[in-house]
Amino acid sequence: MPKRLLVVEDEPNMLRVLELQLAGAGFAVEKAATAEQALPILERGGLDLVLTDLKLPGMDGLALLARIRGMDPSLPVVMMTAFGTVETAVQAMKAGASDYVLKPFSLDDLMLTIDKVLELHALRSENRRLKDELGRKYQFDNIIGRSAGMQDVFAAVSRVAPTRATVLLAGESGIGKDLIARAIHHHSPRRERPFVKINCSALPENLMESELFGYEKGAFTGAAGPRMGKFEQADGGTVFLDEIGDVPPPVQVKLLRVLQEREFERLGSNKTLRVDVRVIAATNQDLRAALEQGAFSEDLYYRLNVVPINIPPLRERKEDIPFLVDHFLAKYAEETGGRVKSVTPSALDRLVSCHWPGNVRELENIIQRAMVLSPGPALDASDIQLDTAPRSESAPFLPEGITLDQYERELIREALRRAGGNKSQAARLLGLTRNALRYRLTQMGMEA
Repeated sequence: MPKRLLVVEDEPNMLRVLELQLAGAGFAVEKAATAEQALPILERGGLDLVLTDLKLPGMDGLALLARIRGMDPSLPVVMMTAFGTVETAVQAMKAGASDYVLKPFSLDDLMLTIDKVLELHALRSENRRLKDELGRKYQFDNIIGRSAGMQDVFAAVSRVAPTRATVLLAGESGIGKDLIARAIHHHSPRRERPFVKINCSALPENLMESELFGYEKGAFTGAAGPRMGKFEQADGGTVFLDEIGDVPPPVQVKLLRVLQEREFERLGSNKTLRVDVRVIAATNQDLRAALEQGAFSEDLYYRLNVVPINIPPLRERKEDIPFLVDHFLAKYAEETGGRVKSVTPSALDRLVSCHWPGNVRELENIIQRAMVLSPGPALDASDIQLDTAPRSESAPFLPEGITLDQYERELIREALRRAGGNKSQAARLLGLTRNALRYRLTQMGMEA
């Protein structure tokens, strides 16, 4: 298909010569005697280049150039000027012209300029296309993924990021939920506002409410002055609630109110505060099971689960491992002085055959350790030290003859003992959310 060119020239004889020359060179030529006549042609689109005189009746060439840039910033524009001043040419280039020709010019020189501009435009377009394709196929904000599962995740992030919809990220620990949350924020209209991460499993229950919503002076012992909570800090931006399943029921009620009404009170205050935040939550637990156990609010679950994104574990997308390895080799090259540059096929086979219970985080740690300890420029299979130690059981095996209730009670007691009384850690040993453990403790008449 021939390239479509628009020629804007107010001198009829010149316009006719240019039309014949360009048509003879195989271009499909549109023409206009004024900028005003050119605008409807530009609005129809489909042009590959505009050749316009600088001096035109009515709207001049620079004004037309500005209109073109507003319609299609990538459309090449070549300016023709009879004034021959460097200042005029520089002004046109600064305004976004691709190139210029000085009248009088030979038709051969004009054709060389047009061909050069179109070739450069084609190269830039191809470069953008390849970069977009690589980003779309294999990487999204440093999140590596060539597999179909990760492509689905990238597509979901692209669709949901421009909205203010609440997102629930589900996936195992070490899978990259934090990176996904940051990618959603970065590609949203809130990118210039704060991104505040809250690790709910790391907050003691008695401090969680004050951390999230702040407190006033005297709200509790040690509250020497007022303090802004995480939601206030994130006003206008995004709050990322990691391990949302560990939020205790009283705080769940307040979170539900923030999601519904966009308002809350600081601890120890009656003053209602309003915030504009986008909430992204993440969990490695089965929240539906927590609903059935009464450990998680059904209303809060459905408020959070507006747009669910499930991130597949590494063992289900092993085709991503070679690309992740290359990424980590580049990431930690400075630590090894650029010494380690590659990985041998045998080492890669060893990595691909691993089950990866720790997912991407575990893979990253192993590559980093191997790069530090490796004696050569390529990681070999002997450099890959996998964690093959048997995993400890959550609780000891109990003798026969006990009831299910007794077994569960002893299992919980053993987990609490191993965790030193820390309920969050005990819950993780048992594969439960903290709230699910508290629910079981209450049902059993044990201290919750």
